[in-house]
Amino acid sequence: MKQLIYLLFATMILTACREEAGRKEASARPDYVLVIHGGAGTIKQELMTAEKEQAYRQVLQAALNAGEQILRAGGAAMDAVEAAIRVMEDAPLFNAGKGAVFTNAGTVELDASFMDGNSLNAGAVAGVRTVKNPISAARLVMDSSVHVMLAGSGADEFAREHGLETVENSYFYTEERLKQLEKRKGTEEVSLDHDAEEPVKKKYGTVGAVALDQAGNLAAGTSTGGMTNKRWGRVGDAPIIGAGTYANNQSCAVSCTGHGEYYIRNVVAYDVSARMLYKGESLQQATQYIIHQKLKEQGGSGGLIAVDKGGNFVMPFNTPGMFRGYVTADGRTAIAIYKDSQ
Repeated sequence: MKQLIYLLFATMILTACREEAGRKEASARPDYVLVIHGGAGTIKQELMTAEKEQAYRQVLQAALNAGEQILRAGGAAMDAVEAAIRVMEDAPLFNAGKGAVFTNAGTVELDASFMDGNSLNAGAVAGVRTVKNPISAARLVMDSSVHVMLAGSGADEFAREHGLETVENSYFYTEERLKQLEKRKGTEEVSLDHDAEEPVKKKYGTVGAVALDQAGNLAAGTSTGGMTNKRWGRVGDAPIIGAGTYANNQSCAVSCTGHGEYYIRNVVAYDVSARMLYKGESLQQATQYIIHQKLKEQGGSGGLIAVDKGGNFVMPFNTPGMFRGYVTADGRTAIAIYKDSQ
């Protein structure tokens, strides 16, 4: 009888310890985190007018507000990521959605990807021309098909059949992007160079978002128009799961921006997660090595945003600037553009 009593007592203590550990783990995790980016590149204050900088900050803030509203109400990380990216896609300031760059043929072709860290499900579209918000099309592929990636006219048709808003390709045109194409075509007939603008204003306008919600789930999304003057149906890293976008509840959520060919070759987004899971590196260690050493040694420029399962987040880049911002449940928030910004 005494042994039974001791056994019951020990079981009660063990159960209480486990419950307490669970409570501590839950309380240690922040309620939510949202991080966004609007592209990296040669973004310097001396090249930016005060009016243009204010316009960028306003859109970035609107994107954070849209995503945080969902997270604060207990919504899903996936919904917050999609909402934040849609705001940036609708603004003509970024190379995504409205305001995306032109192809050599004078059209706009859009790419996007989406991933759920809880289920590891993912969706992507490449080379779409009529979907107003490609990030929603990428999520639709994830949610409503057995596939991961759809491309070209088929992806446009899929989006249309499922009720997504579609527009004429001319909707995406902006005068600034047209001038960039004309300047690019005037310097060389064919170019696969990642330089979307003249060298002193090189910028990757890809947009993206990563989030951790109150349930502990991670999500990531990325959207882009690719390269100015691109030909032959060129596709970069943005719609490729593991290259431009990745999310796993066991590690982190990542969205990349930069010279896509390097991000594809190095499977950058997945590499962050792999280094954390297999090498035991922190989010900071993994991303610093990839962005500031691995990519840089190869000549790859750009950056990324990432948040891990514990709510730690990073925004590293090896270019002069990156449009970026974050907001957390404890009230920390910031928007930054230049390299010396926090």
